[in-house]
Amino acid sequence: MAKDLIVFGEDWGGLPSSTQQLIKHLSSERKVVWINSIGLRQPQWNYRDVLRAMSKLFSVNKRNYNGHSETQTAISNKHFTVINPKTIPAPRSRWARSLSTWLLRHQTLSAVKRLGCHSPVLWVSLPTAVDMVGQLDESGVVYYCGDDFSALAGVDHETVIIRERELVDCADIVLTASDTLRQKMNRASAVTIEHGVDYALFSNHCAPASDLPNQGRPIAGFYGSISQWLDIELLVAVAQRMTDWDFVFIGESVIDISSLTKLSNVYFLGAKAHELLPRYSQHWQVSLLPFRQNEQINACNPFKLREYLAAGTPVVSTAFPAVEAFGDAIAIVSGAEQMCEAIYHSLNDSQAQKKSRQLLVCEHSWQARASEVAELVDCL
Repeated sequence: MAKDLIVFGEDWGGLPSSTQQLIKHLSSERKVVWINSIGLRQPQWNYRDVLRAMSKLFSVNKRNYNGHSETQTAISNKHFTVINPKTIPAPRSRWARSLSTWLLRHQTLSAVKRLGCHSPVLWVSLPTAVDMVGQLDESGVVYYCGDDFSALAGVDHETVIIRERELVDCADIVLTASDTLRQKMNRASAVTIEHGVDYALFSNHCAPASDLPNQGRPIAGFYGSISQWLDIELLVAVAQRMTDWDFVFIGESVIDISSLTKLSNVYFLGAKAHELLPRYSQHWQVSLLPFRQNEQINACNPFKLREYLAAGTPVVSTAFPAVEAFGDAIAIVSGAEQMCEAIYHSLNDSQAQKKSRQLLVCEHSWQARASEVAELVDCL
């Protein structure tokens, strides 16, 4: 029997995440109460944090999501409820933790009762929700770890690391998005659930986006968060050497990119809806994964890795553990000179090589991953 779920995750409908992809498929057979992000750090007195806090404070809960969404995580299911919680983000003191737990318990149980959930399983993707374990009449607890929170920027690391240890100890099942994360859990029974891909979305041919550069030069592209894990110095060196190529970046920039924006062959197109990304990745000549070497990248299993392969275009990447499994299909480089050589070489790509890359991921759908998870969850 499919078990209902109470999910503590990020904000539903925001940036695509593995939790959203898995729960979207799991929700077809069960009722789901999704609680939007309760935070991984205490807010600061800056414009961004104040705006986010006000948005959460005055937002309304949504009984269900109908119709089309700007993200691939859209669902149409009357048995799916999203809660915008009123709580204390990442509380530290015993008093604050108790108050936060009381607030979240009241809001969540109201939704559980309204939806008619019976003995639901508690699914936790944010360690700061560990205080809810045992508070919601749940029949089991799943900790799904999709990131290395100890290395994640903008996180209250001290608080989150302590909460994660508590969560690993009390969870019935621990799932991780990579083997590196599984090893960090220090729990023999932890299970790795590799990321899936929306293969049909990225492999089916679509028209190119109208804002792609049209200068008659080949394009090397990247999409995703433009953050501190991108090797900006490497990208500057490559773009300066390859003036006969254009370099396109899609995503929100949260770091200083001035050294790149001043180059005439570099374009930043801003963030795009997930379902629009194939209009870019199918039509540039090579996809890039230009990451730095750090703990977060060593533990990550980026969505775009399998999406790039499904699109069929050649992929050039710096070295990190998740890419090694696809080493025969991806050019793994070190330094600007090797990256330039690999990008130039991509122009020799053949239709047979494109098909070979797509075949590597064609059976790695999110539906298949969700089926693996369902077997584990429904045994609780």
